[in-house]
Amino acid sequence: MGTADILIKFALIVIIFLISLLIAMYSTYAERKVAAFFQDRVGPNRAGPFGILQPLADGAKMFLKEEIIPTHANGFLFIVGPSLAIMTACIGSAVIPWGQKLTIGTHVIDLQVTDINVGVLYIFGVVSLGVYGVMIGGWASNNKYSLLGAIRAASQNISYEIAMGLSIISLLMTTGTLSLREIAEQQHGWHWNIIYQPLGFLIFIVCAFAETNRTPFDLPECETELVGGYHTEYSSMKLGFYLFAEYINMFVSSAVMATLYFGGYNFPFMHSLGLSENWVTILGVIVLFAKIFFFIFFFMWVRWTIPRFRYDQLMDLGWKTLIPLAIANIVLTGLWMTFIK
Repeated sequence: MGTADILIKFALIVIIFLISLLIAMYSTYAERKVAAFFQDRVGPNRAGPFGILQPLADGAKMFLKEEIIPTHANGFLFIVGPSLAIMTACIGSAVIPWGQKLTIGTHVIDLQVTDINVGVLYIFGVVSLGVYGVMIGGWASNNKYSLLGAIRAASQNISYEIAMGLSIISLLMTTGTLSLREIAEQQHGWHWNIIYQPLGFLIFIVCAFAETNRTPFDLPECETELVGGYHTEYSSMKLGFYLFAEYINMFVSSAVMATLYFGGYNFPFMHSLGLSENWVTILGVIVLFAKIFFFIFFFMWVRWTIPRFRYDQLMDLGWKTLIPLAIANIVLTGLWMTFIK
């Protein structure tokens, strides 16, 4: 790999990182506007036209607020918790294919940071590391409410990662690869995996809600019982990191679902439009982000529509419903591949 290729990859990493932060920032604005729409309110409308500068005002407030570390907290781990949460959220996008190749002069730019042949396993590894940020933060706070929230987060993530992993096995059986690039390429035209794995997708998206701690699975930060959950003792930008990590995880989860089940950057008749490959690639990127924004809206829609579960209901759903359904889906996929396909 030459110097130019290294610089291109570095530029791509920076661009994806900045886009992730920008989308996380404006997801907070979008969430408040969506909530206002559902509740017949106006939402943020003071900072800038239609309130579009509200995320910048919130970010400035986070940076300028007093930073407090509780006297009896573990100071080092108290800082490591939110740092680990935001880091694992950001590195998940490294294996997502954002589009086909762009040709600029003699350089061919692959719109993917790295195409490893175990991309799906990488995503699951990063997701499983994310819970450590929550656990460390809750434990280091030396606060019983924070600790209870962290314990809830750990048990919830472990429970739903099992169902998510089992749901993805069926998809891997039909695709025969762990590479996200190859999975996206196989969905050219209308060959989207949602057609072949509707039950697997349903299980996956429910588990995605649980993994990102979104309503109705937001028990780790349930205000009615835990004050503020695992980040009760946090203030300033360390609290901002936890909040940002949730929205970045939502963005990455949406990108993964769009790539695995809805064709990624593929769209119908993409090579029948008579456009150059570069323009097809650019349109593919736009289509992928449109799918991602739809899923982000869906996350918000569910939050302001469905009440949260009780904790026993949450665990029953994970262990007694989703895991058996995922195993049944594996068996059905095996039978379909053996006798029908």
